[in-house]
Amino acid sequence: MFADVRKIAGLAWPVLIGQLAIIAFGVMDTAMVGRYSAVDLAALGLGSSIYISVYIGLTGILTALQPIAGQLYGARQYPEIGEQVRQSLWLAFALMIIGFLILYFPGPLLHLARVPAALYERTLAYLQILAFGLPAGLVFRVYGSLANAVGKPRLVMILQIGALLLKVPLNLWFIFGGLGVPALGGPGCALASTGINWTLAIVGMLLMSRIDVFKPFGIFSRFCWPEWHRQVAQLKLGIPMGLSYLIEVTSYTFMALFIARFGTTTLAGHQIAGNVGAVLYMTPLSIGIATSTLVAQALGAHRPEAARTLSRHGILMAVMIACSYGAIVLALRPLIIEGYTPNAQVAAAAMPLVLIVVFYHVFDSLQVTTAFVLRAYKVAVIPTVIYAVALWGVGLGGGYLLGFDIGGSIPVWLTGARGFWFANMASLGIAGSGLLIYLRTVSRRHLRTGVEA
Repeated sequence: MFADVRKIAGLAWPVLIGQLAIIAFGVMDTAMVGRYSAVDLAALGLGSSIYISVYIGLTGILTALQPIAGQLYGARQYPEIGEQVRQSLWLAFALMIIGFLILYFPGPLLHLARVPAALYERTLAYLQILAFGLPAGLVFRVYGSLANAVGKPRLVMILQIGALLLKVPLNLWFIFGGLGVPALGGPGCALASTGINWTLAIVGMLLMSRIDVFKPFGIFSRFCWPEWHRQVAQLKLGIPMGLSYLIEVTSYTFMALFIARFGTTTLAGHQIAGNVGAVLYMTPLSIGIATSTLVAQALGAHRPEAARTLSRHGILMAVMIACSYGAIVLALRPLIIEGYTPNAQVAAAAMPLVLIVVFYHVFDSLQVTTAFVLRAYKVAVIPTVIYAVALWGVGLGGGYLLGFDIGGSIPVWLTGARGFWFANMASLGIAGSGLLIYLRTVSRRHLRTGVEA
């Protein structure tokens, strides 16, 4: 077990640092905008929820490159990896058109939240700026998926750390103004992120053409048009993967849209709890990505027993660390919330939600790590069904019943934003259990056949 843990940790720590650098974007946005105005903070919470839903759903489709390239790398089929990357870039081009239109014209989603006019205008401006950064974000995801697939997450981490160093001064400049630039508030965060996204995309493409580890793939050795059979192969895996990401994130997004009906203060408290959960999520996400890389490579090399053992150890590792994190957050909860906002009312709204996050995170770590392992097996359809039933049905549907006290018999402590968070926590527990049971079936099938799916 310890040998597997060392292998997983060796790949996970660069992913974790890189992901923490990216999640720090959101943390800094929340903390800085929270000191600008409560209205801008609420607009940031609503706008970022919508943006993340679009971004994660589309990049989830492109992430199919990781298990595909991972298995090809394990099988030493290097030229085929180059073919798959070229097709992924064409796919990114098509997806960026869809994403741009959704973000630039978000009216239907904003009307669903029934937000005040001032909040509507700030959220609209935030999303329209981010629409121009989305294409670059999709291109960078192709680069990140390839680097992770071949076991080189440090090549992603370095760029993400560099992006964070740029984010701090740009945020300060655009949010609060200076040097001839007016104070933009929440939309200033979007402007900073858009510029950084394009920098990352350009540097990522340059590295894919010049770094030695990528040269055997011949990614830019020739031009090719989209090839139907390769696009279908990626979409066959990528669409259910993207849908599972979309289900996971929209269960949170629509929770934010519904919580917006309880007022600006409650929505701001929800944003803080969501940020805490997102920071914690980075560790099991990193372990999941690392475990998925090793499992895919083992399957490509026709070592199903090693893949099964790695899967088990990666999931156990993630859950044990999540329990430790939960204890730390429970002990430091008031100090953590104080770091986000000086507003006493917002802090009071966030306090019970962060308590739920402590338990929510344990279930979240189970489901995300297991889901990534299943993707390494190129299995995505059944996990998507599990996500839909658990997260939309139990999480969002149950949250609506509890939060708005449908029926009039829900205890007061379980209504409002607390009801949505409690139901979402329960849904993650159901999803994690279902995915774990299904993984046992999939891994046993591979042991019997002795070959990749």
